[in-house]
Amino acid sequence: MNIIGIIPARYASSRFPGKPLVMIDGKSMIRRVYEQASKSTLLTRVVVATDDERIFKHVQDFGGQVAMTSATHPNGTSRCLEAAQQAGEAFDAVVNIQGDEPYISPAQIDRLAKQFENREVQIATLAKETGMQEELFDPNVVKVVFDLEKNALFFSRQAIPFVRELPKEKWPGHHRFYKHIGIYGYRFDVLEKIVGLSPSALELTEKLEQLRWLENGFQIRVELTSLEAVSIDTPDDLLKLTNST
Repeated sequence: MNIIGIIPARYASSRFPGKPLVMIDGKSMIRRVYEQASKSTLLTRVVVATDDERIFKHVQDFGGQVAMTSATHPNGTSRCLEAAQQAGEAFDAVVNIQGDEPYISPAQIDRLAKQFENREVQIATLAKETGMQEELFDPNVVKVVFDLEKNALFFSRQAIPFVRELPKEKWPGHHRFYKHIGIYGYRFDVLEKIVGLSPSALELTEKLEQLRWLENGFQIRVELTSLEAVSIDTPDDLLKLTNST
């Protein structure tokens, strides 16, 4: 299969401006993500998609592939589509790789990309079991429930499902809970369709773009992983990472 990995990278992050260019142990964050993604055995190509000249030049300088995309994209999903279209070849699927996970595992990317060997899969993502209360009840950690075929039923910032008649501290021992790992793969024709969708009611309520796709009838296959995803959202996150390495 011909699968492209795209790393959306914006300079103007509200919580951490210039985040893609921050240095981590001698290399920029975006370079670390790019190099990790390039180790994937199932991606035929990796491209950084940006709207910033500084990021564009930096990626060129370290020898990476980069696409200059519009500054008006509302999210990384639509930026991925433009970058894939610029690539000038036909792709079976596109993997949207978060640009703030400097130590993302290539095996995790491959686990996601492999889902598209099944022709029924439209969109794929990852989830990891969690029994940690600080994750389960943290609205910044997105939770997911799925059916017996591992198709997502719902994503929420709340702990789902609700365990009736038990105190919250006993929930993890009563049911298996899964947190969402924010990497997505899309079959190319599906990506073209979902980019054209209008924001939906559930999406606007939870502030989760993937609910737009579910509300419009697209299936999201959830593959389980045991690997952790460590993202850098704020300068404090970077400080914690550097202090732990």
